[in-house]
Amino acid sequence: MLSERNNPPPPDNPHDAGMIPKVVPPLPRENPHARDLPWRTAFSWLRAGWSDLWINPLPSLIYGVAVFVVSLIVVWFLFRLEYDYALFPALAGFMVLGPLIANGLYEKSRRLEEGAHSGFFQMVFVQPRAGKGVLFMGVMLLGLFLLWMRAAVLIYALFFGMVAFPGTSEIVPMLFLTPTGWALLVTGGVVGGLFAAFAFAISVFAVPMLLTERTDALSALGISMAMVWGNRPVMLAWGAIVLVLFAVSILTAGFGLILAFPVLGHATWHAYRTIRGDDVQKSGKTERMFIRPA
Repeated sequence: MLSERNNPPPPDNPHDAGMIPKVVPPLPRENPHARDLPWRTAFSWLRAGWSDLWINPLPSLIYGVAVFVVSLIVVWFLFRLEYDYALFPALAGFMVLGPLIANGLYEKSRRLEEGAHSGFFQMVFVQPRAGKGVLFMGVMLLGLFLLWMRAAVLIYALFFGMVAFPGTSEIVPMLFLTPTGWALLVTGGVVGGLFAAFAFAISVFAVPMLLTERTDALSALGISMAMVWGNRPVMLAWGAIVLVLFAVSILTAGFGLILAFPVLGHATWHAYRTIRGDDVQKSGKTERMFIRPA
């Protein structure tokens, strides 16, 4: 009893006795989305996409022709309705919607892994495991595309004022031969690059994930961004490959899309499979980042 009086128990709050608790840094956590891949891995994805294209090539080529024809129709409507001022933003915004349009190409590569045959209609009428999550993702990407279109119009007005669009034949010399045009190209390139980078990060793996996993669109968006951020070297290389092939397609008046789009779609599936990992995909667990299952 005497010893207990001389040595009372410590207070519940260590600050009451003038003591400062020791700060212990948290233990390092392994990033589940990082694969430590060299940047050269992007070229192996491109080769795998090329290989998938030429296995039963007709459906993939038809898919590429369909994308090319739809692109021509959109450009024709822009000129027909005198919306030619939106041509350049629309071409840049195509990269925002590209991952969603390539959904059928992901399906063909997935079925090839399982040893199954894929026809064109099976690629078009895909049944994603996420159900309506793909539709929600499409609405979000379309909203981002429209936001970029509006931003492009505002940037044009910022440099050239509230004047009517002079036409494609006159705007090209204005952009490339005047200081104001150079400033517009730099500013538009920076803003457009930010839009493209954000859209690339949230959608490049989200759409394949919604195809194969039972998750929601917001979680797929967040996980896709985490996968891109955790593998920056290889994803920067992959983004550069996509940009170069898209630029070549534009320089060939869109004909390059007939080959480039299917190759990039099939290759993106292999990129997703490499970074997502077999252990996660085969476990059957539902990974949600924002919405927890009940």
